[in-house]
Amino acid sequence: MSRVVVIVDAFNLYHSLEDNTSYHKYKWLNLEKFSKCFIEPKDSIVEISFFTSFVTWDPLKLERHKTYISALRFVNVKIVFGAFRRIDQTCRLCHRSYKTFREKRTDVNIAINLFQTAISDVWDKALIISGDSDLIPAIEAVKATFPAKQIGVVIPIGRRAEELKQVTDFHRRVKEKHLQSCQFDDTINIDATNRLQRPASWR
Repeated sequence: MSRVVVIVDAFNLYHSLEDNTSYHKYKWLNLEKFSKCFIEPKDSIVEISFFTSFVTWDPLKLERHKTYISALRFVNVKIVFGAFRRIDQTCRLCHRSYKTFREKRTDVNIAINLFQTAISDVWDKALIISGDSDLIPAIEAVKATFPAKQIGVVIPIGRRAEELKQVTDFHRRVKEKHLQSCQFDDTINIDATNRLQRPASWR
C-alpha cells in the first residue's frame, strides 16, 4: 500500500471547466471522491490540498468560491491560499495599457508543499491535478532529491499537458464520467443548523 498526497491546482482545474459551458454544472466537485478515481485500490490518500486564491473584486464569484471552500473543508480538504495581484497589461491589438489581475504564489506554494511533505516522508506517491507546465521545475527537483518517491499528474479535461507527462512517473486524464460521478449533493448538511447549497449557476 502506498501513501498518496493529492495536490490540486484550483485555478487550472477551474478554468478547464469554465472554458466549456457544458462543464459548468461540474464545478460543485467533491475532491475527496474525485481524487479516489485516480489512485490504485490498494493505495491510501493521506492528504488533499487545494491551492487557490479569492477573486475579491467580484462579489458573486467570491460568494460562490467561499461556499465551495466550506464544502471542501467539510470533507477534510486542506486549503492553501495564494493571492491575485493587480498588474498593468498592454493590449496586443490596440497597444493600450489596462489594469488586470494575475494569480500569484500558487506555483511557489505547491512547490513548497511538495518539498515539505517529501522531507517529512508523508507520502510515497504525489498526485498533482493540473496541466500547468510551470510546475515542472518543482517536480524535477523533488524527483531528483527523492528518487524513490513517485509523482503523477492528473490532467484536467480539455488540456494536453505533454510537457508534464514527460517529467512525471505516471499520468491520468480527467474524463466527463469522473466529473459527473463526483459531485457533492445539492445540499450539504454541515450540522443541525448549517447547510451549504450548490450555487444556482453550477446546476
